[in-house]
Amino acid sequence: MKTKCNAVIVVEGKSDVQFLESFLDAEFVITNGSEVSRETIEYIRSLSMIKKVIVLTDPDSPGKRIRDILDNEIPKLSHAFVEKSKSIKKNKVGVAESSKEHILEAISNLLEKDEFIYGTLTMKDLYSLDLCGKDNSNALRIKVMKELHLGYGNAKTMLKRLNSINISYDELKIIVEKVREC
Repeated sequence: MKTKCNAVIVVEGKSDVQFLESFLDAEFVITNGSEVSRETIEYIRSLSMIKKVIVLTDPDSPGKRIRDILDNEIPKLSHAFVEKSKSIKKNKVGVAESSKEHILEAISNLLEKDEFIYGTLTMKDLYSLDLCGKDNSNALRIKVMKELHLGYGNAKTMLKRLNSINISYDELKIIVEKVREC
């Protein structure tokens, strides 16, 4: 039985849709790669006014590029992130290479973009928590972003995503301490 998803899911290609349709009952929009057309952007924008739109792109540079383009053009989007390590088969990385369980977990841990709520974390805060500027910062960032289901990103991307979920310095400090223990 398919899981019902009352949202439009934006993916990169046909293979993603074929895989997702095997276990998800949802509406899909294909971007056809990282050069997202103006028509596709406008279509997604119009859908976002009447339905929830979830961006589910591959955990690679083109996937990030698509997210950034859509984020800059469309006010209210939700983001689902798949982990690169769990999305590799036969030397290919992508949504279609993930497992059903991993996709469902990603969709149940959405990053909601809300233009009215925005956190106040700064790069100085990330530095004070060793999330940037230190030898082990990248490894620590990966653990924190995994814990919060924020996908992968450098310090600047992490800061943007943390602020978009309105996390406080104290909350982030607790999460950093937790992942350091693991």
